[in-house]
Amino acid sequence: MRLIDELRARGLVEALTDPSIEAALERPTTVYCGFDPSARSLQAGNLVSIMVLRRFQQAGHRVIALVGGATGLIGDPSGKSAERNMLTVEQVAENKAGIRENLSRILDFDGPNAAVMVDNYDWYKGTSAIEFLRDIAVNFRVPQMLAKESVKKRLEASEGALTFTEFSYQILQGNDFLHLYDTYGCRLEVGGADQWGNITAGTDLVRRLRGETAYGLTFPLLLDSAGRKFGKSEGNALFMDASMTPVFDWYQYFMRAADADVIRYLKVFSMRSLDEIAALEAEMRARPEARIPQKALAEELTRLVHGEDGLRQAQEATEALYAKKSSADVAKASDVPSAQMRREDCVGKAVFAVAAAAGMFSSNGEARRMARQGGLSLNDARVDDARVFAESDITAEGVAVLRSGKKNYFVLRF
Repeated sequence: MRLIDELRARGLVEALTDPSIEAALERPTTVYCGFDPSARSLQAGNLVSIMVLRRFQQAGHRVIALVGGATGLIGDPSGKSAERNMLTVEQVAENKAGIRENLSRILDFDGPNAAVMVDNYDWYKGTSAIEFLRDIAVNFRVPQMLAKESVKKRLEASEGALTFTEFSYQILQGNDFLHLYDTYGCRLEVGGADQWGNITAGTDLVRRLRGETAYGLTFPLLLDSAGRKFGKSEGNALFMDASMTPVFDWYQYFMRAADADVIRYLKVFSMRSLDEIAALEAEMRARPEARIPQKALAEELTRLVHGEDGLRQAQEATEALYAKKSSADVAKASDVPSAQMRREDCVGKAVFAVAAAAGMFSSNGEARRMARQGGLSLNDARVDDARVFAESDITAEGVAVLRSGKKNYFVLRF
């Protein structure tokens, strides 16, 4: 199957800037995707872009990962309702190092078709304001910039509160494409559907200034069946760095994928063939309670991002918690969320208050509501909001296990 047909079959094509891209991709092409260095780790939402680059690389195309060291200092208004906090050069440098490490787990930066990572700060850091206006901004027309959907939506959402700094983002990103075309012969940019305006700024610039055709390909923004943004867990981003998101939480996010979502996720993220995914879908219809596709998805993505050791830790933690083993077994599960507590701070206090103090809940009120609704357990015994934590609740191994709902465990260590 041709790569473009494979991407379509997996739901990874939203729009193309030019239909001739299909013929262009019959030959080795250089393709790039940008990553925002707003944190020291990429997150699950970035996996769509990363896996698209991986598919291009494995199909023989050259891939470039652009970290927006310069554009990251400004902030992309696409999909935002307010201007974000500015980052320092030092913060961006630290974040860039983390992103390189994240990408190296999935893309091949060695060998004859090695991926390339670039930072647009390298070609903007010596540019003065006069040079920017005279040499770069002069190539863009304000009516076209205002017509971009990302700009129009931001203007509507913020009642016109769009700064010139953010407005200039598409100028820099468009010029990035021109720079990569000149330096690497790059002809294709890929990104989420919200990047269409920024991508077409680049394709238009290459066409006007170089007289050549450059291409853009966008893929749909990935939402779950309830309309929530993919990669958010309990309101928090799911980071690829295990120090920011425990491997157990990463694994469990995919294990908990809804039946309505899991096959779509497999098509987007898994390197399994479409026939293999169809077989998993058939098993799900025959035995939905077995959650076979969810297990396949969680195993593959945990192994991909955290390696065999990370997968083993997540599986051991899952087995210890869900197989109803002893608290001693739970304590051995290295990636279960936990807190170190003092006995005198817990004994005699309401269990819900102990859970909140440990960080399992954001407030006493939230913990109390969970207890009143019958959703809080201590050592597998349901507790109400009147239950007091006792010395006997601490096992001989020095632990106590809290559970919120059916699957959210938290270990207290004394």
